[in-house]
Amino acid sequence: MSKRKLIILDIDETLIFATEISLETKADFFCSPYFIYRRPHVDEFLMYCRKEYEVAIWTSASESYALDVIKSLFPINYPLAFIFTEDRCTKAFDHLTKSLRFIKDLKKVKRKGYSLQDVIVIENNPSNISRQYANVIPVISFIGDPSDNELLQLMTYLDYLKAVEDVRKIEKRDWKNRIV
Repeated sequence: MSKRKLIILDIDETLIFATEISLETKADFFCSPYFIYRRPHVDEFLMYCRKEYEVAIWTSASESYALDVIKSLFPINYPLAFIFTEDRCTKAFDHLTKSLRFIKDLKKVKRKGYSLQDVIVIENNPSNISRQYANVIPVISFIGDPSDNELLQLMTYLDYLKAVEDVRKIEKRDWKNRIV
């Protein structure tokens, strides 16, 4: 069997929704000062990823916040290849929005020994991976909708990608239209 591909998961608005104001439904957990809502099907999705891929986390959030969320979201002893937080992001000034952007440069993953042909990033804000866009599967931002089924659809697409020789050669912007 060949080596498994690496899947890098963003946290906020990809796996969870964090808000300082409670929604109509009860929060799944609390990470001060945020009410945290799990994206529907996230548990099934994480188990799928564990079985089929090597899994890592890369968030532009602080390390303490990320570790608190991971502790509450992931099963105990869930194997993570690495956890990158805001300190591993490249900061760049966006002249259009006049704000600081956090870029996740996959060269840092490559330095850990991973081939980018085998790296998939699940991200609700693809501009965060603008330097290696061919590795990104963009997902709709999760903002608490209990009927969201993005992760269910994504598992079907990931079944296809796990067998591809070079994930960068596959167009992923319209991935939902490619699900059989």
